[in-house]
Amino acid sequence: MRKRSRAPVGQAGCEAQGPGAARLPQLEVAVMTVMSIARFERFFRAAAGLNVDKNDLKRYSDFVDSKLYDLLTVAQATAKANGRDIIRTPDLPITKGLQESIHHFRKIDHDVELKPILEQLATHPALDRTPDEETEAAYPDIVGGLSLALAQSFKILHPDLKNPQTQHWDEARAVFDLLL
Repeated sequence: MRKRSRAPVGQAGCEAQGPGAARLPQLEVAVMTVMSIARFERFFRAAAGLNVDKNDLKRYSDFVDSKLYDLLTVAQATAKANGRDIIRTPDLPITKGLQESIHHFRKIDHDVELKPILEQLATHPALDRTPDEETEAAYPDIVGGLSLALAQSFKILHPDLKNPQTQHWDEARAVFDLLL
């Protein structure tokens, strides 16, 4: 897995090219292709019967970044408490519900094929402890499980919802912030 900054997807970061050099923007993440947007939309329809569109991608990406960061922050503390310089998969605070969502995501992903896109999105922030390869390899499934739980939370909060709006995203995020 490659590391990237905590800046939102699609925004450029700046990096100096040498002493006294001008700071030039660098593209952080490749623009999501039309096929990727279609898979994203298909996933939310399959997961919870929701109609999302490309405008929801930023909210989704911010959610994924935030929740993965939260999980890794706790995992980092666990690794430190156990005297390790690396984060291992068992350090991640994966609850029973999230584990079930991960398993369900794998079944849905067989048809939707969202995992390759999640591999691009599921990168970790700079941490004091480095995740091992097994942990990094688990990111797409973890993000997939979080994504499935997010989609289903919309329906729990608003059973008749078809097209989530900003208010719905904010409510679902608030629930996750309480629990993760």
